[in-house]
Amino acid sequence: MNASKRVYDNVLQTIGNTPLIKLNKVTADLPCPVYAKVDFFNPGNSIKDRMALKMLEMAEQEGKIKPGGTIIEGTSGNTGMGLALAAIIKGYKCIFATTDKQSKEKVDILKAVGAEVIVCPTNVEPEDPRSYYSVSKRLATEIPNSWYVNQYDNLANRQAHYESTAPEIWEQTEGKVTHVVVASGTGGTITGIGMFMKEKNPNIKMWAIDTYGSLLKKWFDTGELDMNEVHPYISEGFGEDFLPQNYIKEVIDHFEKVTDKDGAVMARRIAKEEGLFVGYSAGSVIAGLKQLKNKLKPTDLVVVVFHDHGSRYVGKIYNDEWMLDRGWLEVATVRDLIGGLGRRRLVTIDEDAKVSDALDLMKKYDIEQIPVMKDGEVTGAITQAGLFKKIIDNHEVKDFNIADVKEAALPTVEMDIPLERLKHYINKENGAVLSKDDSGQYHILTKYDVLDAFSKG
Repeated sequence: MNASKRVYDNVLQTIGNTPLIKLNKVTADLPCPVYAKVDFFNPGNSIKDRMALKMLEMAEQEGKIKPGGTIIEGTSGNTGMGLALAAIIKGYKCIFATTDKQSKEKVDILKAVGAEVIVCPTNVEPEDPRSYYSVSKRLATEIPNSWYVNQYDNLANRQAHYESTAPEIWEQTEGKVTHVVVASGTGGTITGIGMFMKEKNPNIKMWAIDTYGSLLKKWFDTGELDMNEVHPYISEGFGEDFLPQNYIKEVIDHFEKVTDKDGAVMARRIAKEEGLFVGYSAGSVIAGLKQLKNKLKPTDLVVVVFHDHGSRYVGKIYNDEWMLDRGWLEVATVRDLIGGLGRRRLVTIDEDAKVSDALDLMKKYDIEQIPVMKDGEVTGAITQAGLFKKIIDNHEVKDFNIADVKEAALPTVEMDIPLERLKHYINKENGAVLSKDDSGQYHILTKYDVLDAFSKG
């Protein structure tokens, strides 16, 4: 057999040895090279495969789970995926509790690999019986031959990264790494890598990325667990509302907070500019690193950890409509705005219809203008203001054909014109414009659509 041809006995043997890839565009303004440890190359598409397998192996060695048993855990998705893959190969069942903040894709993926998933409310205290922490703990006491993983306090979590992730980074950089930047939640990754790196070179800086709504940064800075810091946030997979036992403060040098928006926007940039379809936390890691760029010098070599894959977030940060709803999408052109609005039905009316039909459509869809069509082309428009004047003058107008009362067609604009130019088309007399996409389908943009986009930007 060709020695260079890799053949594995099962999928678990493919965990680890992920590539280190240089970033070229999103970090171009930094004074030193930045490399990404791209851990979505693991079979479960996240770094959590490493610690999931390690925790299960340790539980087996310690007799905490017997053949045919049930793995129980509270997870944001990625740890569950790693545990589920291991369970398939080793013959266990899985029950996972997660939160309603997590993307639907994560839940669907866990179900696809055979796990039972219980979705719990996000905005409750960890001690609340409805929280995903409490639910998973309770199930572990009720189900025979079950093992509660508890990734937050299970020290095999950080040990996995001490034994695999950190040595790989050290070897791949030939020991030249000066900074490692990690989005931190359970504490396993930042602490496990930090333990190893500080042994190799105490001068290596370990920077942890936190999110607003998490208490970790304040704990690191002051030693205080301040619940006033805790509030709901959108970022996924990092940040905490309590302190997991995996943390060792002494191996971490700095915590940096990043906003939900900055992480989401940067993740999309990484996908478009680096060709790496990354998860939410990867965007936050780069956004946080850029906030700290004044602490770097040309002789440094930075490694950032890209924890998981963008497929977990296609319904969120990679969905234009979701981003637009939060005011996070940088809308520059008509095409951008139409893309952000999603598949919205264009309500039209035929020339041969009655005015009463147009009034019914306006009432049903709460709209003020309707394009008039004939043979698939726009021939005019019916507007609420225009009908108001006509019906006040002649009540019989509601029985007229549309062709007899239609107004001039709404202006049609190119998809790629800047939004600012719409002021030349949308005005007091004309409340909307049309635009035709590459497939020949018409779309409508109203005053409200444009104002809403700018108010969120």
